[in-house]
Amino acid sequence: MIAVKNQSAFRIIGWTFHHLVWISLWVSIVTVLYYYTDLKEIELPWLPISVMGTAVAFYLGFKNNSAYDRMWEARKIWGAIINSSRAWGMYIDGFVSDHFCEDSKTNEEIQQVKKRLIYRHIAWLYALRIQLLVITPWEHANQKGMIGVYGRKIRKKFGVGLVDDEVTKVELNHYLPQTEYERLINHKNTATQIVNEQSRDLASIRKENIIDDFKHMELEKVLYDFYIHQGKCERIKKFPLPRQYANVSQYFVGIFIFCLPFAMSSLFYHLHPSGVWFSIPLSILVCWIYMVMEIVGDYSENPFQGMASDIPMLSLCRTIEIDLREMLGETELPEPIKSKNGILM
Repeated sequence: MIAVKNQSAFRIIGWTFHHLVWISLWVSIVTVLYYYTDLKEIELPWLPISVMGTAVAFYLGFKNNSAYDRMWEARKIWGAIINSSRAWGMYIDGFVSDHFCEDSKTNEEIQQVKKRLIYRHIAWLYALRIQLLVITPWEHANQKGMIGVYGRKIRKKFGVGLVDDEVTKVELNHYLPQTEYERLINHKNTATQIVNEQSRDLASIRKENIIDDFKHMELEKVLYDFYIHQGKCERIKKFPLPRQYANVSQYFVGIFIFCLPFAMSSLFYHLHPSGVWFSIPLSILVCWIYMVMEIVGDYSENPFQGMASDIPMLSLCRTIEIDLREMLGETELPEPIKSKNGILM
């Protein structure tokens, strides 16, 4: 997540510089050929180009709105995860006791049960985050050629690469018993199995009468909510913005950029032959604006790909971790995740 109010113009230009280079070359080549060759005999009227630009702008608006909807839905899901996680901690703290036990438990034994259930939930949070960051075939870092190279660079420099140190401090085996860790980490969907392990543990402590039937059912309902939240995240992760919408806009923008300098050169040339040179900066500016609109939507449609436009899952996980460990009465807590270079992950 970009954590600054305004991005600097230099960062935006640097983010799109490779596009600015080829746009500038194309516009300059067309303008020079138009002025010094017979290319001026092939004139593209301004009116159809302007109509094309309007249509492309509408299409980009549709795509960007759809991409924003996916990103905002992902943020709402993680907001629900925060709420359900706090409810889980509250229930564990209030429900788990020795009131109904035939053999009374010591405070230390009850505290160990609470800690086990809460720590296992923290492990679920980080397991879910790790699974959501696995690169899918349609995400930028998994592409071939320049797009893939640039995607991996952005992911490293302005994405998950910023927080490698923090991630290594929070490993699953810190929150799971060693036997559970070795067993659960080998599953295809570790997060799913961690929640199932929670359910098994609830059944076990119910047999010991540490919780009664009502409390058991309430806690199971919260576990069901976790599955709902996880499933919603996986739906966004595993089902992309339909490619027939996402890819077509790239072709439309490319066609518009291809045609624009022909019409712009002709327009300025008819005003004054020397005025054709003024069409270069203006054409570059218009083409760049359309390309930026395309890129904004393209990088926003996948909110779990480990880049600057992502949902700040690590920060949210750490926030929940701190809240739950405070419910256990712990005082030695990790620091909240802070933004780096204006990016919060």
